[in-house]
Amino acid sequence: MSDLPHPVDIRVGQRVRERRKVLGITQDRLAQALDLTFQQVQKYERGVNRMSASKLFEAAQVLDVPVNWFFEGEAIAASRGAEPAGKRDSGQLSTRETRDLLNAFLKLDPKLRRQVLDLVKGMAQAKLA
Repeated sequence: MSDLPHPVDIRVGQRVRERRKVLGITQDRLAQALDLTFQQVQKYERGVNRMSASKLFEAAQVLDVPVNWFFEGEAIAASRGAEPAGKRDSGQLSTRETRDLLNAFLKLDPKLRRQVLDLVKGMAQAKLA
């Protein structure tokens, strides 16, 4: 057995950190909401400690995502040792501009979100053409 964290634990921790930052929540605030210390949140985010099912469920509620969100796509690839598809672009996801854009987008009515998404996709396609 290896003492290294499991790739899925690392990826789940990354997703916790990613979502926490998007929402502008500090580690301390998340820790308080989950009845943990901020050091424990740090360990979860690094994948050093594995989150129990109940803590993952609570984290999903606090971070306003479904539990399966932590396991979508890249986490599965990571568990098989494959490089996640978006790894090279992950730095772009953590920029202040991206977080601001996502925060504003999430505040929109779902119908308007769809229209904005269609508009942005159309703009991206036009740039490629």
